[in-house]
Amino acid sequence: MKPVFSSVVIFAASIAVATNTGAPCGSIPSPSIPGGSVLSFSSNSQTNYTVQAGLQWPQSSNLSFCNFTVVYTHPGDNDTITTTVWLPASWNGRFQAIGGGGFSAGAGEDSLSLPVSKGYSASTTDGGNIGANFNVGSNALLPNGSVNWAVIEDFSYRSLHDMAIIAKEVAKSYYGSAPKYSYWNGCSTGGRQGYTEAQKYPEDYDGIMANAPAINMVQVGLALQWPYVVMQNEHTAPPQCVFDVFILAAIKQCDGLDGVKDGVISDVDDCHFDPYSLVGKKIACNETGTRVTISKAHATVYHKILDGPRTFQGKRLWYGYNPGTGLQDFFPGIVQVTTLANGTTVASPEQLSDSFIRYLLYRDPNHDTSTMTYQQYFDLFPRAIDEFEAVLGTDNPDLSAFKKAGGKLLTWHGLADNILFSDGTIQYRERVDALMGGSSKVDDFYRLFLAPGVSHCMGGVGAMPNNAFQTLVDWVEKGAAPEKLSAVSSSGLQRDLCKYPLVSKYDGHSNPNLTSSYSCATHFGKPV
Repeated sequence: MKPVFSSVVIFAASIAVATNTGAPCGSIPSPSIPGGSVLSFSSNSQTNYTVQAGLQWPQSSNLSFCNFTVVYTHPGDNDTITTTVWLPASWNGRFQAIGGGGFSAGAGEDSLSLPVSKGYSASTTDGGNIGANFNVGSNALLPNGSVNWAVIEDFSYRSLHDMAIIAKEVAKSYYGSAPKYSYWNGCSTGGRQGYTEAQKYPEDYDGIMANAPAINMVQVGLALQWPYVVMQNEHTAPPQCVFDVFILAAIKQCDGLDGVKDGVISDVDDCHFDPYSLVGKKIACNETGTRVTISKAHATVYHKILDGPRTFQGKRLWYGYNPGTGLQDFFPGIVQVTTLANGTTVASPEQLSDSFIRYLLYRDPNHDTSTMTYQQYFDLFPRAIDEFEAVLGTDNPDLSAFKKAGGKLLTWHGLADNILFSDGTIQYRERVDALMGGSSKVDDFYRLFLAPGVSHCMGGVGAMPNNAFQTLVDWVEKGAAPEKLSAVSSSGLQRDLCKYPLVSKYDGHSNPNLTSSYSCATHFGKPV
């Protein structure tokens, strides 16, 4: 798979370059961690170091830096956390923390290569190892089967603040001065972590880029399982070809609602796709090797998935997906089906949600979620919120301390995100507006941009921001508050994303492939 570089693309603006004038790399002292106790630490110099390309960073070569790693614990909590800081030989005076994904608090040491190549000191943490990628691990439970609340707290917030303290202190020891500016950079869990910092530790970072954030992690932890619950309870798992037909039909119906046909649904609010309109349609299906007739049961499953979890009484428990959202991209979507050799299609549970339910709600790694009824699923929502919201929740709309500290928060979220629900991010922003004096006042320190057709953190058919982090840097250091984010798709489609709640309006007559043909407005142009 060809790597795509999105939210982690970093450029260094003009700032004096510094070199090591403090302690030599091998003599950096142990950092002081409030409430923590250092178990071990090490540092070593790396020269001509190469990091191979990953999903979110390009290959970096000829890196020279000091690699500092500290292992520590919070006495009495029986936890172990590892935090790594890379200190480039030529430093631009800035520090950047890199967030994680899924149940991984960090993205590993290689994720530090891009910021270090641009002159940033950079850091990542394993957050105490609650799990890895999309899976909760055994460390989340104590030997007696109860929840390991210490490691939950580490993952949720404690290790993040520790990392900021450690990285800044280590930089000061090595360079002889503390970072002039500090930044957070993350998407998904990394986005949630950025919001955690803004809410709980508002003075840790001058600028936070937090994209596609899992800020409502408890609700999301259950909502991701909704498609599987639906398919199991409806006793219907449509083959992938049926889902694809629904997705393409939605795009065909709603593509032109914004005034231009470009293969992207921009006006998701006015897209009222009815999957039942395709019942009876016969399609060629690669998965089954036959022609499949779309059934009412197929349409019911897709309708419920788009609508999101809703009780029998009609109460919405969380959001669903926007029409046209693809199921599979760089990251597997939450609708996972497999067609067997005999032509039968079976559904699989979504990994992140399934492990959240098994480990943290049932405290049983072997719990079978395949037999969960609708009512059992509905009953989990209030229980999960009651037990975990205080620790895992990151949706406090009071950002007054972050605003007072002078921080800037920049977020973009794809409207075709196939994992996290863009409506959750929009709801949070609107709650902040309601609490803190309205959109114009909140725009002073917090701006949200929505990316039509873009999937989870990257991918999709829409235009994805290609210079968002530098935009944040310019906002923090030059006061250049962004009205737009430049964006480009994998096919070369270029657009400017407008700050929420504005949308990109086509002028109706100019070349639709030019960004100059669009302006930020309160509504889209005439549908075509």
